[in-house]
Amino acid sequence: MIECAAYAVTQTRGRKYLEASPAGRSEFQRDRDRIIHSGAFRRLEYKTQVFVNHEGDLFRTRLTHSIEVAQIARSIARRLHLNEDLAEAISLAHDLGHTPFGHAGQDALNACMKDYGGFEHNLQSLRVVELLEERYAAFDGLNLCFETREGILKHCSAANAANLGELGERFLQGRSPSLEAQIANLADAIAYNNHDVDDGLRSGLITLEQLSKVPLVDLHLQEVNKIYPGLPERRAVHETVRRMINTLVTDLLRQSESNIAKQNPASVEDVRKAPKLILFSAEVNELQRELKKFLLDNLYRHYRVMRMSAKAQRIIHDLFGAFIDDRRLLPPQFQSSEGASEHARTVADYIAGMTDRYAIREHRRIFAVEEIPVSL
Repeated sequence: MIECAAYAVTQTRGRKYLEASPAGRSEFQRDRDRIIHSGAFRRLEYKTQVFVNHEGDLFRTRLTHSIEVAQIARSIARRLHLNEDLAEAISLAHDLGHTPFGHAGQDALNACMKDYGGFEHNLQSLRVVELLEERYAAFDGLNLCFETREGILKHCSAANAANLGELGERFLQGRSPSLEAQIANLADAIAYNNHDVDDGLRSGLITLEQLSKVPLVDLHLQEVNKIYPGLPERRAVHETVRRMINTLVTDLLRQSESNIAKQNPASVEDVRKAPKLILFSAEVNELQRELKKFLLDNLYRHYRVMRMSAKAQRIIHDLFGAFIDDRRLLPPQFQSSEGASEHARTVADYIAGMTDRYAIREHRRIFAVEEIPVSL
């Protein structure tokens, strides 16, 4: 195992509930293992990235995305002599609170919750690991280390941060998270931008001709065509995407190493006082931004994706309204919350925990009127 740098996270501030130290593994390996064995992690297999789950078997899900993020994050952390296990744990947990139907589902649930504090999937991921998972006799949630929980929370408003105690302090004080958390954040961006290119091409919603106008793609597509003339399109796409990922990771490493050398942190506390150090260069960040804009304009806003999103949002709105109006429609364990805000948050917990196909089935169970055979 590579020795960690002085500014890497090697010790934890602890867990909410005191436990004996794990035998044969580190505290952050225990966190990773608990995340992988959680019900919320398994459900990611049936939560969408861009495409609704039943649209096809080969498109990425939240589960495959999380695994890809963890792989990228772990590789970067190793090169920078940081805590690989912590970077991996954060990456695997970062989407645990995501709704069914991807960002369309999150937007719909946030709109439904506007009078009850809103809904944000980062906060929901934290809620999952701190409260909603029910696996252990001694506590609710997974009782993860402070540093893992901190890394899960990428964004947070001042109002929400004020209610999070120690976890919310860095947002109120303008401090940075650990370098491992910063890595997980950018590994997420690398994974979803480049793999959405792959899924977009596979779906036929975008074409290589369109993508060739994006500088980051064109650079590597031309290289592939030059080295492998006549290569079938499917292989050309894979060769192009893997080169794009390599370019982004290599640049991130180079720029981050330079930032760390200039800042010269001697401890984790120095990292927290410093500006963000895990960054792309300005040139590559612009290439990444252009790719993201292309995907927004041509894939995420494609009329077929918008149709899927409209259906998804209708399902979320309908379910939320039905459960708010009549809690008896909820499973018994979700019926006992007191007060309007508490009930709404319980409804949001229930809906956010659904897979795509479960939400579709639940909507059908409540709203579909089946034809009743008439005996003559």
